[in-house]
Amino acid sequence: MTNNAAPVGFTDTKQHYAILDGLRGVAALMVVAFHLFEAHTASRFEQIINHGYLAVDFFFVLSGFVIGYAYDDRWRTMSTMEFFKRRLIRLHPMIVVAMLIGAALFYVQASAAFPNIQATPAWLMLTVMVIGMTLIPVGAALDIRGWSEMHPLNGPSWSLFYEYVANILYALFVRKFSKTVLACFVFVTGCVLVHYCLTGPNGDVIGGWSLEPVQMRIGLTRLLYPFFAGLLLSRIVTVGRIRHAFLLSSVIIIAALAWPRLGGPADLWKNGLYDALCIALVFPLVVYIGASGSVNTRMGARICGFLGAISYPIYIIHYPFVYTYIAWVNQRKIPLADALPMTIATFLACVTTAYLCLTFYDIPVRRWLSKRYVH
Repeated sequence: MTNNAAPVGFTDTKQHYAILDGLRGVAALMVVAFHLFEAHTASRFEQIINHGYLAVDFFFVLSGFVIGYAYDDRWRTMSTMEFFKRRLIRLHPMIVVAMLIGAALFYVQASAAFPNIQATPAWLMLTVMVIGMTLIPVGAALDIRGWSEMHPLNGPSWSLFYEYVANILYALFVRKFSKTVLACFVFVTGCVLVHYCLTGPNGDVIGGWSLEPVQMRIGLTRLLYPFFAGLLLSRIVTVGRIRHAFLLSSVIIIAALAWPRLGGPADLWKNGLYDALCIALVFPLVVYIGASGSVNTRMGARICGFLGAISYPIYIIHYPFVYTYIAWVNQRKIPLADALPMTIATFLACVTTAYLCLTFYDIPVRRWLSKRYVH
């Protein structure tokens, strides 16, 4: 944990878990690489950084833990509306700018990979953009890309939609649960998660980005256990003192996300079991290790601080660049070895754009909103 309070202008003054901030950044960078490599992959069995999709589930565990730490002891002096304002100020400004970036790059992405783009008039795209800025999901009638996404201009916004669902459930109901009731809830949702992982049609938990009933089931399954397991962890565990916690936890999360696919089409349960073990056991362990460590050097503090600062911006803005990269690869049928310079350039463009958005937009906007609306 770091002894630094939140930056001036923000009202959350609790100490921050610096290592958890850094881990969020490590996982976010892995997601960007995962999505870029996905453009060159014929199937989920061959994907490089094969389990990069599990970063979303790690984010949910981490979010539940941090929400519990930051807000569980504030409800005597904080209203539900105050909580919602704080969370909106924290998350929503970048959702707006991500939709703007998605709209700006939309027509550049026209290709066989995205069959609906060329036939989409500008007014319809702008309508989807405005709706997307509210995070309200859209259905098939507004599928302007052809991928059945609830947010066609910025696919990963689906996970923010579920993050909002979790925050609403926490504020209205779950925060009032005793440890015993919460543990029972987590156990039941964990059983649902494990059952899906072992019996699902694809041998993994990939999904959640569509309003289709099957996809919504996956999204809720991926949300409920990890988020509230993280919340339970924050309530029942006393963090210890673990040396080299950032290095150790970073190695574990990188290895977990990069691990090759287990099994094949004939034994899908093997990979499903891996997903279940990561979400149910490994990710809570990583959060515990991260929370139990401290950053004792100036360089370590800078690294964790930078990674934590860009983690959310890079996650929420990277996919419009990935769409563009996918279209480029699709048009040229170019293998990864030949595309690597463009792959690296796109990765760096995501990092740079995230940092610029953070510095010149997100921080000033959140500071202004906090001063105006949070007391």
